Amino acid sequence: MRKIIFLGILLLIIAGLLSLILFRGRSPFGKSNSSFASEPQKEITKIEFSDGEKKLRLEKEGEGWLLNGKSETRKGGILFIQRVLQEIKIKSPVSAELFENEITAKNISAIKVRVYEKRKLLKSFLVYKTSSNIYGNIMKIRGGSKPFIVYVPGFEGDIGSAFTFNELYWQPYNVFNLLPSEIAAVTFENISDTSASFSIINKNQQYFVSDLNKNLTGWDSSLVSRYISYFTWIPFESWAFELGEEEKKKVESQRPLYRISVTTTSGSKTVLTLWERMTDKNDTKDSDRLFGKTESRDVLFIMRYFDIDPLIKKRSYFFPE
Repeated sequence: MRKIIFLGILLLIIAGLLSLILFRGRSPFGKSNSSFASEPQKEITKIEFSDGEKKLRLEKEGEGWLLNGKSETRKGGILFIQRVLQEIKIKSPVSAELFENEITAKNISAIKVRVYEKRKLLKSFLVYKTSSNIYGNIMKIRGGSKPFIVYVPGFEGDIGSAFTFNELYWQPYNVFNLLPSEIAAVTFENISDTSASFSIINKNQQYFVSDLNKNLTGWDSSLVSRYISYFTWIPFESWAFELGEEEKKKVESQRPLYRISVTTTSGSKTVLTLWERMTDKNDTKDSDRLFGKTESRDVLFIMRYFDIDPLIKKRSYFFPE
């Protein structure tokens, strides 16, 4: 009798262990409907977004990535989307009622995401971008699947923003990226202090400094060369996509702080206009950042003073004390 009882207990223990092994890795919602993370053998090499006629492709070429097969991409944007695609996990399920109210009723269409390693499709899923949660998304594996809010552990931000068709987001956040030999002329206008404004002209690798009206003498050529070298890399922090039309008009209607114009040896010209920026509370001036815009794009961006400070010089900078 004891042997039978012992044998029964042993069988129960074995059955429990087998159940633990078999179900330990299972998702409570069914892996086929809730596994969003891509798991490449080596690396993700292509990412595609589509929504009706809208399409966007990010693809690795050599050591870099191209946008739609032609444009250079921003390294930070690529690293972020790669992290999202490989680390996303379910934060919480979404009820049918919540999905109806936040997605269906608001006519939010799904972005189809496809992730590849070379020719192998690693993962595909649907992203519904929404402000109903701090992660900016509700996702499904397919149309008839259960919806979830998805997040990246350790990142308490809007990952939905990474799934965008806006090509500006994927391109490098650079205002100027010019070698000294590519620069034919620079004009710096200090709008509130015209006595600080100046112009530098490069003629056959010989510089001339003026006060915007006449050429000046006595300036230090090494300081001029150093100033021109700063245009090798002048980035901005982010696009101000969150600004509405009224806010944008309000910024641009203000008197600018500075205007910097650069003409290249090939004849192209970039004009950067900079405006004061208020803090998020909108009651004090932002001492760390300002708004910027170039004439080539009708979108404002945010610049850190840390990045633009090398170009904000007074005319006296070029003259020895």
